[in-house]
Amino acid sequence: MRDQPPYLRIADVLRQRVADREWTPGDRLPSRAQLAEECGVGEAVIRRAQETLISQGVLEGRAGSGTYVAEPRERLRMVRSQHREQAGESPFRADMSALGKDGTWESRSDAMIPAPPEIAARLGIAEGAYCVRTAYEFLADRRPVQLSTSWEPYSLTSGSLVVLPEGGPLAGTGVVRRMAEVGITVSRAVEQPEPGHANAEEAVLLGIQRGALVTRIQRTYYSDDGRPVETADIVVPAASCEIVYEVPVNQ
Repeated sequence: MRDQPPYLRIADVLRQRVADREWTPGDRLPSRAQLAEECGVGEAVIRRAQETLISQGVLEGRAGSGTYVAEPRERLRMVRSQHREQAGESPFRADMSALGKDGTWESRSDAMIPAPPEIAARLGIAEGAYCVRTAYEFLADRRPVQLSTSWEPYSLTSGSLVVLPEGGPLAGTGVVRRMAEVGITVSRAVEQPEPGHANAEEAVLLGIQRGALVTRIQRTYYSDDGRPVETADIVVPAASCEIVYEVPVNQ
């Protein structure tokens, strides 16, 4: 086996010092120069070790101030189940309400956006066909907890009052309710989660460190005849949210 990279070895050392309560939440760590001397490595190794622990939520960096032991944060439990789609309201708002949180969001929709190749394949439409694209930033008690970029074929809702997800009489009610308005019954959703790291834009929007661990969910809604009617890329910060899937069991 290859030797462990020096920065990971130092990350383990720093993590253990936090676990041993040599440093407690809110404490400022010694300077990189001091830690480098203590650990017998270069400052670049210390920097990478700290960045690793920041991405894991163990430490936090404060611009112009230094690196600190992160304060424990409540981790939101987000349950993904078939029941969340049956209330006739926003699934996110229902999820947050169940946790005693105020679920809100900010969004921006653009109509008649040509579908890029990957989105076209997921929606079963021609590359370049028009879509309605909506970017969301979801908040729990005004704190960002989730990002999503949604794509719907423009042909499905064109000319209707529900063409924009956040406009018209059914604004904010979710895909299932809106599609029902144009005669489409949504019968299932397929979600594919995978781990990832926040890019620069995601980090800014979510208030986390660039490279921090996130869960990426690729979700697609299907009508009862098997047609994809919406697909979305969802980003959830791993340090503050956990994703749980509820699977019904027929008896």
